[in-house]
Amino acid sequence: MTPAAGARLGTLLATLLAGEHRRSAEELVRQLTDLYGDGLTRVVAALREHAPDLLDAIAADDVVTDLLVLHDLHPLDVAERVRLALERVGGDAGYLGLDGGVARVWLGGGCSGVPQAVVEAAVRDAAPEVTGVEFVTAFYQIGVGPPAGRAS
Repeated sequence: MTPAAGARLGTLLATLLAGEHRRSAEELVRQLTDLYGDGLTRVVAALREHAPDLLDAIAADDVVTDLLVLHDLHPLDVAERVRLALERVGGDAGYLGLDGGVARVWLGGGCSGVPQAVVEAAVRDAAPEVTGVEFVTAFYQIGVGPPAGRAS
């Protein structure tokens, strides 16, 4: 969906929800969302069975990712999508987990050239269900070292 189309959809929905037909509008949106969710569930099931590589390729699309996440159908879990996003932006970053919807990201010294805003945008794009991104820069504890897979 283009940004203009998304904005227009938001405007139309806000207008409907503000009017006297709010309950009907909410029910209409709910029914349409359920219908598309049922259809997507069937498509994803068929792709998983017959063309799992095609499912992965399709799920890499930003708009499709949003739809699959909305209906809890994305083939990759949040952790894997965030890890892949961090690999794409480069630098020395690691995914520490999800805490109440907030993704915790460890930033090492190698991320100095990658702005936090870029890392945050990559995480939010990869996992739209994330409600926030928390950056952890001082992760070392005596006897513990860096996150798993990170050498000092």
